[in-house]
Amino acid sequence: MTGLSRRRRLAAVAVIALAAVTGSACSSSSGDGSSDGGAYLVWDPYPQFAADSEWVALLKKCGTSAGATTVERTGYDTTDLTNKALLAAQQSNSPDVLIVDNPVISTLAEAGALTTTDDNKLDVSAMATNLLGAGQSAGKTYGVPIGANTLALYYNKDLLTAAGVDPASIKDWPSLTTALTTVKAKGKKGITFSAIGTEEGSFQFLPWFWGSGAQLTSLDSPQAVSALTLWTDWLKQGLAPNSVINNTQTTSWQEFATGDYAFAENGTWQLANAEKLGFSYGTIAIPASAGGPAPAPTGGEFVSIPVQKKTDRYETSQKIVACLTNADNLLTTDTTLSYVAPVAAVQDRQAAADPKLKVWVEAVRAAKGRTGDNLGTKYPKISESLWTAVQAALSGGKSPGEALTAAQAATR
Repeated sequence: MTGLSRRRRLAAVAVIALAAVTGSACSSSSGDGSSDGGAYLVWDPYPQFAADSEWVALLKKCGTSAGATTVERTGYDTTDLTNKALLAAQQSNSPDVLIVDNPVISTLAEAGALTTTDDNKLDVSAMATNLLGAGQSAGKTYGVPIGANTLALYYNKDLLTAAGVDPASIKDWPSLTTALTTVKAKGKKGITFSAIGTEEGSFQFLPWFWGSGAQLTSLDSPQAVSALTLWTDWLKQGLAPNSVINNTQTTSWQEFATGDYAFAENGTWQLANAEKLGFSYGTIAIPASAGGPAPAPTGGEFVSIPVQKKTDRYETSQKIVACLTNADNLLTTDTTLSYVAPVAAVQDRQAAADPKLKVWVEAVRAAKGRTGDNLGTKYPKISESLWTAVQAALSGGKSPGEALTAAQAATR
């Protein structure tokens, strides 16, 4: 690709950068992408980690072992990082190592801002295939997953015991609906989730959508209609509250924390809050329509190496990334971030160290990337159409079929 065509491509992709999506997301000193010869720049979406944190210590350790004189790290808000990464690429001023939310990878790859793992020689052979897919575009891989989070169902043990519901009996949609109906008959509330008209709403609907057998290339399929009908019927029957229409994942969790709800759909990022609940809790995988765990969308980041004018820097950058993503360092990092590791052997170590993570490991193993199936930068438009349909159906403005027919038409 010539310099001119690459700049044009970057400029075109930058126009849609604001649509780059995050499902669950996380400033520090400013960085402009420039460095002296010995300093290697790392940009990440973890502004919550200060300069004296274990994360920054690991970055510096990996820089030293790779032969970099210094590592200069800047943490940005997720959305801000996407925009800055595109701007830096336009200016040929990218950091040496870039850590970004997984749906952003396809945006940067399409812009020509990232090197491929074939180019930079990063080894991804041990990475879980379903997680690696979020960092792939047109048959090429553009980074290494550092970890993943996803969704499952938290449940109130005390409430289910009082209602005579065994969570182990919940295997599919009918058995879950039966459990919710039983809880409601006992004077309690069924399930809360986030159906807000943003990416959070799509993120939470996708396990049910994919669990029906539907595909994002056909939003109006009978399977997709069955998934939206499930949610709509729950609201009509009082098994889920009308507040889900405006709930974020945070406000949905707050509803569950009252102790009045049997279930809440939420993610690994709530594990610390779960330990503070005033009741005993457990987790189960979100069931697919006909049984088994539904594919849930993956959150989490990829470590990538942006295109550089000075190609002699790639070797050191590759060593830094390899250090960050080796098994021992992944275990430490993913424990800090409440992520499930992208490597099966490390996932097993996590589950052995904390049995509560077993459900989350199973959920991540069944999960899939939102930009997978070669959707790439098409995903943001599809997602917006999907959350618009969910809003229309849950509010009663359209039937599930009508809402999804309009959604499919909007993606053309």
